[in-house]
Formats: sequence, C-alpha cells, structure tokens
Amino acid sequence: MGHWQIGFEHPSYLVLLLILPFVWWVGYHSLSGLGSVRKYLAIFFRTAVLLLIIFAIAGVQWIWISDRLTVIFVLDQSDSIPQAKRQAMLQFAIENVKRHRNQSRQDRAGLIVFGREAAIEFPPMDEDLPPIKQVESYRGTTDATDLESALKLAQACFPEDSARRIVIVTDGNETLGNALPVASSLVENGIGIDVVPIRLESNAEILVEKIDVPSSVRQGQPFDTRVVIHRYVEAGEQQQPVDGMLTVRRRVGNQSVTLAEESISLDREVNVISIPDRIDLPAGYTYEAEFVPFDKNNDAISQNNRASSFAYVRGKGRVLMIEDSEKAGEYDSLVDALRRSDIEVEVRDNSQLFTNIVELQAYDSILLAGVPRSSGAGDTTVVSFTDEHIEMMATSANKFGVGIVMIGGPEAFGAGGWANTKLEEAMPVDFQIRNSKIEAVGALAMVMHASEIPDGNYWQKVIARSALDMLGPMDFCGVIQYDALGYKWLWGDSVGMSRVGPNRSQMRSRLMAMQPMDMPDFDPTLNMALNSLVSLPASIKHVILISDGDPSPSSNGVLTGFVNAKIRVSTVAVGAHGPAGHQELLRIANTTGGNYYVANSAKALPKIFQREARRVSKPLVYEPEGGDLPQILSRHEIIQGIDSLPAITGFVLTDVKKSSLVEVPLRMPRPSEPENATLLAAWTYGLGRTAVFTSDAGKRWNTQLLGSPLYDKFFSQLVRWSMRPTADDGKYQIATQVRDGKVQVIVTALDQDDRFLNFLNMSGIAVAPNLQSQPLTMQQVAPGRYVGEFEATASGSYMVSVVPAPGQAPLTVGASVPFSDEYRVREANIELLRNLANLSSREVQPGTLLDPFEPAIIDSLLGHDTYRGGLPRSKSLKDVWPWAVLVGAILFFGDVFVRRVSIDFLWFGRWMMKRFRPDPKAEDEQRLRRLKQLRGQKEAASQTMEKRTASAQFQPDEPSGSEAPSSTELFGADGPTRKVAEKPKSDRPSLQEDADKSYTSRLLEAKRKAKKKPS
Repeated sequence: MGHWQIGFEHPSYLVLLLILPFVWWVGYHSLSGLGSVRKYLAIFFRTAVLLLIIFAIAGVQWIWISDRLTVIFVLDQSDSIPQAKRQAMLQFAIENVKRHRNQSRQDRAGLIVFGREAAIEFPPMDEDLPPIKQVESYRGTTDATDLESALKLAQACFPEDSARRIVIVTDGNETLGNALPVASSLVENGIGIDVVPIRLESNAEILVEKIDVPSSVRQGQPFDTRVVIHRYVEAGEQQQPVDGMLTVRRRVGNQSVTLAEESISLDREVNVISIPDRIDLPAGYTYEAEFVPFDKNNDAISQNNRASSFAYVRGKGRVLMIEDSEKAGEYDSLVDALRRSDIEVEVRDNSQLFTNIVELQAYDSILLAGVPRSSGAGDTTVVSFTDEHIEMMATSANKFGVGIVMIGGPEAFGAGGWANTKLEEAMPVDFQIRNSKIEAVGALAMVMHASEIPDGNYWQKVIARSALDMLGPMDFCGVIQYDALGYKWLWGDSVGMSRVGPNRSQMRSRLMAMQPMDMPDFDPTLNMALNSLVSLPASIKHVILISDGDPSPSSNGVLTGFVNAKIRVSTVAVGAHGPAGHQELLRIANTTGGNYYVANSAKALPKIFQREARRVSKPLVYEPEGGDLPQILSRHEIIQGIDSLPAITGFVLTDVKKSSLVEVPLRMPRPSEPENATLLAAWTYGLGRTAVFTSDAGKRWNTQLLGSPLYDKFFSQLVRWSMRPTADDGKYQIATQVRDGKVQVIVTALDQDDRFLNFLNMSGIAVAPNLQSQPLTMQQVAPGRYVGEFEATASGSYMVSVVPAPGQAPLTVGASVPFSDEYRVREANIELLRNLANLSSREVQPGTLLDPFEPAIIDSLLGHDTYRGGLPRSKSLKDVWPWAVLVGAILFFGDVFVRRVSIDFLWFGRWMMKRFRPDPKAEDEQRLRRLKQLRGQKEAASQTMEKRTASAQFQPDEPSGSEAPSSTELFGADGPTRKVAEKPKSDRPSLQEDADKSYTSRLLEAKRKAKKKPS
C-alpha cells in the first residue's frame, strides 16, 4: 500500500542543527556540579528541546507515499461516433478495469462521458466499474465535442492519495474548446494520458453543405436557389453514384411551398443543384433543403442531410399587426387606414405568432393592437406570448431597428399582463403604477394543491411565479399551501397578503422553496383567503385555486361569503383523479362567478394563471366620466399637422419612464398625477423606435376620432415614425459566409459616385438562435471592404446588424448554420491524439497511443495495461510541527526540573522492599533493638540529670543563737534613709531553672550521640 517518511517544508533551516555540538560542550562543563546522572539527563533534555524547535522551524511533516493508482476513462459520446460504437467503448472501459485493476493495493477506477458538456458516470472508486449496458448519467446535448471540459472535470475528480492516469477514447475532432493546453498542464501535474483513437465506421457519407440564396432579393426578380451536396468516400474507395430524394421548401410564417421534390444522382464529390425561383410578395423567407439517400449504407450521419438559409424580399414599408384571437377584426379600421396611407400591413392573431427572430426582420415595425399577453378560456384555447416571443420583439427593436407600437385597450399594457417583461423595458412607459394616490390596486390569492400530478410541486412554483410577475408593485398577493404544519400562508404571517412592490424578490424566493402536500379540505384555505381579502384596500379581489379535486367539498356558507364580498374564485382542475374529482371545482367556479379550466397538460398551467392574474390589473383601466380632451404638450412629428384631437373616454394608466429620452406629446387632464395620465409617448430604444398610445383605435374609447379625418393622419404618422429606416442597398452591400465554426461578415461601401468609402467606423452585433448577442468588430481589409467574424457554435439562424456610420440606417443580414461542425465528415484527428499521448514531463513518462478502436481487435486493446507504472507516486503530507512545538515545551520543563531539584531515589528501593518483600520477624527484632536503644539513652540522660542537680544544690550555715536579719537598710545619696523589711529568699526557683536547663542539654546531647551510633 505504501509507507511513511519524514520530510520538511523548509529544509534549509536544518543548518541550525550545527549548534548542537556547542550546546553539548557548554552543558558538559557548566553542569558538572549536578553529578554525572543529572548532568547527562539535563544535556539530553536540552538536546531534545533544541532539536524539536529546529524541526518545527523547518516545517516537519509526515509523508505517506502511496502505491495506489487511479485511472479515469474519458469516453466521447458525441454524434460523430455511431451509437453502437459508443456502447462498445463503454464495454472496453469496463473490461479493461476488470482485467488490470490491482485489488490488493486498492486501485481506483472512474468514468467520465462528454459531448457538448461533460458528466461523471462513475466517480473514482476502489472497485471495478459496474457492468452497465449504456451510459445513464449524461443528459447533455451530443451535437458537439468538448474534450477540454472533460479533461478539466477528470482532473477535479482525481483523489489526492494515488497516482493518476486518464484514458481518452475519442475521434479527436474537437468542435469546442482546446484540449492540448489543458492536457499539457495535466501532465505537468503528474497525470499520465493514454489515447484510444476512434475512426469513422462508414466508407461513405452524404452532407448537404449549404443552400445558397441571395440575402436580399427584389420583388418579382427571378433567381436561382443552389443546393450544395458533398459526397464523401474514403480514400482509395471507388467513386460510385449515390441516388436519393432531394426536397427544397420555402417557408414564410406558417405557410410552406415545396420548390422541388425529385430524385437525383450524386455522381461527383461536390454536387450543385440549381432550382429557379421567384418571389412576388415582400417578406422574410426561410429555405430548407434535405437529401435522403435510397441506400442507408451510403450515409452514416443523418443530421447533416439538411441545410437552411433565408432571404429578404423588400417592397413598401411593412408592418406586422398582432391582435387578440378572441376579438379578431376589432382593429380592421386601423388596418384600412394604414393601407390607405400606402403602408403594407400583415395581420396575425396571437394564436399564430412568429417562430424565430428571422421572421421579424421582414417587417419595419410591429403593431400590438390592444392584445393581452394571454387570452382564451380553456386549456386548448389559452394562447400566450412566451418569454421567447417577447425577447425576440425587444431584440429586434434594440439590435436591428425594428419599431414597436402598442395601442391601448381594456386588456393592454399592465391591464393585459405585460408588466415585468422585456417588452415593458423596451417601451417609453412602465406598465405598473407606483403612485399610491391612484386606487389601481388588485389583490390575488392563490391556493396550491397540485402535488399529485407529475412534477406537481415544480409546476406549482412555475405557475405561481408566472402569476406573481403579472402583478404591479401596489397589488397584493398571497399563497396558501398545506404542508406538515397544516394550512398556512407562504408569507405575510396570519394576514397572508402583502404588497408586491417591496416584497417581490422575497416572494419569489419563498415560492421556489415551498413544498405543498396533499390538501384534505377546501374550506380552511378558502376561509383564510376570504378573511384576508375582505379587509384589504383593493378594488379588484380574486382567488385562483388549483387542485385535483379530491379534498372535502367546500360548504355553501363559505362560497356564499365569496358571493357577498363579490370575490370570484377561478379553479384549475388537474388530472389526478379524473372528471369525478373535477365536479367540485366546477361548482366552486360557477357559484362565485369565476372561470373553470381543465388542464390536460402541465405546460398550459402558466398561461392559465397569467390570464387569471390579469383580473387584478383591471383597475389600471381609467374611464373618466364624460371623457376628456387630450392635451398637446409638445410638437412632435407624430402629431405634425394636428392641432387638436376629439374627446377620449378612456385609456390605460401607465407610468412614464424617468429618462430624458422619453417624449410625451399628448397627455390627459385626469388623473391629476401627470406621470400616470400619458396618452402618447415615444423614445428611441437601441437602434429602433418604440411608442405607446394608451387609448384604443376607436371601438370603445375613441369613437369620435374614428369618424374624424384626423384618424388616418394620426395613426399613419404614428406607425410611420416607428418604422425602421430603409438602407441604401445600392451603396452598401453586405454578405455572410460560414467557415470553420465562424460566420464571416463582409461589407462593401461605396459613395454616390461609386467611389470606395474608407476609414468608416463600422460597428455591428450578431444575435444567435438562442437570442444571445455578441459584438461584431468590423475592420477594413481593402479599399471600401470591411470584414468581421464571430463564433457560431450552435446550429440555426444568426442575425447580423451592421451600422455603417453613426446616424445611418443599419444593414441587416442573416447567416444560417444548418448543423453543428460535429456532423461534418472528418477523419479522426490522429495528429491531435498523437500529441496528447506523447506529452511527458520530468516525472511522467509519455503515454500510449493504441491502435484505432475496432470490435475486431478488442481483445488486443484489452491487453493494454492502463494500471502500469511510470507515474509519480502520490505523497500525502501532514504538518506535525505544532506537535513538535508542544513536545519541546514539555521537555523544556523537564530540563528545568532536573537542574533545580535533587531527588533521593533510595527511598524508592526501600519502599519497594517493604511493598513486595515484607519480613515480619526482622521487623520485630529491629523494633525491639530500637526500643532497647532508646531505653538506654533515656537512663543515661536521667543519670546525667541527677548528677547535675546534686552538684547545683547547697545548704547555707545558720548563725547560732540569732535570727536572720529581717530588714535591709537602703542608702540614698546622702546615706541610709530607711529600712525595708525583706522576705527570706528561697533557693527553689533557681534550682528548678538549672534543672530544666540541664534536662534540655542532656536531651540534645543524647540525640547527637544517637545519630553517631550505628543503627
């Protein structure tokens, strides 16, 4: 498995070990007074402390050197490799690990698959790869090859405690990224690389290279559509004709025309088929060509058998007008007025919208005629502008100069659910009212019970957020759910309803985190919603209930409360329990006056909720009693020649953007807040112009204007102002070509006298099929010739807009990438694979480039040992210098203790003798001997005391025949003065005191003698 070693992070500090001999010399001489044992012990402690400190300074480490090896197989799953071969590659990896992995040293194996992205099928584990039949983890697209991302993911997956090797199984045809620099970095970091090449299995391939159509065609002008088909045959094979069916279609909107459908024979490597065509109706046309060989063996990849392109046919100024499918024909008067003004109008309803941004480039302006974002009454009839549709319109205005005009109506602007969209961003007014003085407030309560449908909780989050985004900042919103804690509001505490404006972001976060459960009863939730809505200062109050219908039915008393409060409940039935469970939802909607929907598809739910959320926006419709005359605030080319307009009886409240670019030529006198009384506003948005007219076109609010001669003048000037300026195509020519994953844009610039225009400051932008934009840098490469290019990694239609000079109309052109470079016929990139395998470093030997992968030689390939040596062994480091410091500090106290404290270790021996070898007889004899000795000492001391007492005592001689004197004569300075009687003194105290002193002396003397005698 491995072994331990000691290493140092800063080994240069080990030079400090040279001071150890000096420490030994000083200690040997300065500690000689301690005795030999304590001296050498002190020197030992000093040496250990100093050694540990030096090791800590040098960064001492434990180093574990492992013999374990980890191998990660990286398998190419892109479409350039047939599915059958991908499965064989997977089995090769599984069998190779099973044959060569060393279980005794716990080698690891992992598996990563990649296409456009990379994914981990099996992380490195110390067991064989599971015997699966096909890749299960990869969910990314396979229309590209990004080996670079796969290598980076493999590097991140490797554990640190083993040697590492990557085995790459691919054809080497990268369409994204650059793997070689990343591989070089891996090898420098000690990772080995082996490569197994994959070659194209088929000997023949058909590729529809392109369909060549003029990017701009004049109306009625004949031209040829050319389809270029490449027939690939492997080198050395005989060229044989390939028969098949070629189909060419021309499409505009939802209409498609077949230009050719015939059998052809491909008898050369590059085949060009010309098809005559002529377009009489101005529009933007998409061309599609497809070739299908009769013999499938002549074609390995079907994805490259189709190509597309598009062309513009320009005529008069064209406008796309979109109206509500439920009110078709309501704006016919407006259409007639525009056509009388020589403006070509194409009318579509919101059930037949455009499908891509290319279609919009055929129009100079888009007119939204009072259309709401969502409309319809049922699952199958609800139609809606998706976020993609809205972004296409905004991008067309901002990047390509297409104008946008919004005409008002009861279901337009904020009242139509357009708030918080990209379209609102593009218009000169906001669709939400932030003025608290205007009572344009709605309240929406949502009851969520759709947990039992597939992905129910996910869709509840999506639809709730869709409805929330429809509400304005002054509106109220609340969500009721049933979870483990019972019935509760998602926010707002017990009230549940909160204003959207300051809480929108928090509401979105709560919605994404909610986890509703199966609700048992309708009444608690409906009661909560009713009690909260009744107390709110909102003019429109509405409830949306989504359920599968299985909770206990709602009581009549609760529904009567909604009827009395004039609050409608719209219900959405989802199909978990079928029609039987939907009857209760139908009863709730019919009783309260709400709408009833049956949603057979979860994808239809956001549209339904968007439509119902519009109810709370109805207060944005402002209809002053008796109507008002519009006020002209400034002269603008939209109202040029118009001195006054007749009275208008209604419009939609908006909020003027706080920008100096916004112009407001017309305003209504009511309401008193001028920012909300806008009737006409316009501004420039990017390269395009956008305008709003917040009243309608005559059916409801503008009946007086409809019969006036000003009608045609006003609306034609409004629409014509917004239209994209027409470029002088005769002086600027723009073209594109696709090559090596890039789109090249070429512009030729001439002046009025056909002389080259040089040193122009051209700028451009390209918009990908996913509507992501990227800047386009144009550089002059020749007189009057400018070239720029951008990456085109995804297939589809790219739109390019180039502004020749500031103030000039943009040049618009398209480029079609029919399919990813993944589907182009190419041999395996053996050169790249060889370079990857030959990479080496100081520690890593070059890898192995195996023979091309073929099922016939699978046994030979399995003989290659991917777990062989030649790689640097893994070293696991662990810093131990903190422990060295700790042990050194402890040993330092040992050094101090040895030098300052002297210990008699003989007591330990005696204690051990007593503890482990007791002798009672010897102890008794020793005790008797000790007592006898003490007795003798005591007798000697007593005799000595008696002798001293006898010598100290005496008897005075008494005088014969007379008493002792009884008084003493005192003498002063002048002689005797008086006599004082004295008591006879006794000699007892002095004798006793001598006796005490003699006894103490004797005891001390006996003690000294006892110490001198041997025990």
